Amino acid sequence: MVDTLSEVQLDVFCTCPQSIQVSRERYVDEVKAVARWSEECGCKGILVYTDNSLVDPWLVSQVILQNTKKLCPLVAVQPAYMHPYAVAKIVSSFAHLYERRIFLNMVAGGFTTDLAALNDTTPHDKRYARLIEYTSIIQQLLANSGPVTYEGEFYTIRNLKMTPPVPAPLLPGVFVSGSSEAGFLAAKALGATAVKYPKPVRDYGQANSQECLGSGVRVGIITRASADEAWRIAHERFPTDKKGQLTHKLAMKVSDSSWHKQLSEVAAESNIEETPYWLVPFENYKTFCPYLVGDYETVSNELALYVVAGYETFILDIPASKEELSHTSEVFKLAAKKASTWKSPSAHLTAQAV
Repeated sequence: MVDTLSEVQLDVFCTCPQSIQVSRERYVDEVKAVARWSEECGCKGILVYTDNSLVDPWLVSQVILQNTKKLCPLVAVQPAYMHPYAVAKIVSSFAHLYERRIFLNMVAGGFTTDLAALNDTTPHDKRYARLIEYTSIIQQLLANSGPVTYEGEFYTIRNLKMTPPVPAPLLPGVFVSGSSEAGFLAAKALGATAVKYPKPVRDYGQANSQECLGSGVRVGIITRASADEAWRIAHERFPTDKKGQLTHKLAMKVSDSSWHKQLSEVAAESNIEETPYWLVPFENYKTFCPYLVGDYETVSNELALYVVAGYETFILDIPASKEELSHTSEVFKLAAKKASTWKSPSAHLTAQAV
């Protein structure tokens, strides 16, 4: 979803279906279909979740690699699940077997009940300190042809070598949640892309540029040529659900994730009527990101302003259909063209008034 005629280069990732939301009999076919749609619509990669309740993300990623030509799995990696050497070995093996690049979405934690089940009582910020060590070991093992020695607070390896070696173009890109200060600092320390959950675009200005520059956002998009049609589809897909609202409140109590609290505060405090920024799916526990809803012009304006604020990477929600991704592709093309011309402070202010 990059407009090659534009100076603005955007990396767009889709998201893979979750195994708990699709029947066992249909799940593999659903993964194949969404992966193919994503590739055909120009996505760079596809996020694969990890969670105590989901099938293994590495096995899902292999299905994706076997059924696409260029799409890069963005694999969620939880340190509690495996040693950093095991992660590096899988990345190395995929590069050797498929000549494909993998991206790593480094996850520090999330639901405290999941962590407690694994006997992981590490405090929130300390988990990010551990994540820095964990990811550094992976990066060093993959980037070096010789043995690696690392002695840290959480991990120690001595004279450990990775084979087969990974060609430089196939070294993994790294993403880290940047919603909390600890997460953002971890991303900077690792040279990783900090991924955030965006506020309404009106809340961004030039002061945000340094913090947003080179970062990514998680966002869902429902867009059509007509705003009325886009909102009709949005309300049909995500109707108000009291049970979902209760589940959302319960999830808030068992999560120490900064992004969850931040989005909930935005939902409680913001009056966002007549804007494309929509949190109903999040409030009803149907998804974990805000949505942008509206016609091509409105949604592409919103996306372009996020780009002007500094965001270069977008991770989309799980798509409902190939048609949905096709419409989304159109607004990213428009947004890239607009953002390339909205670079000066005066142009930015004019764009916000559109």
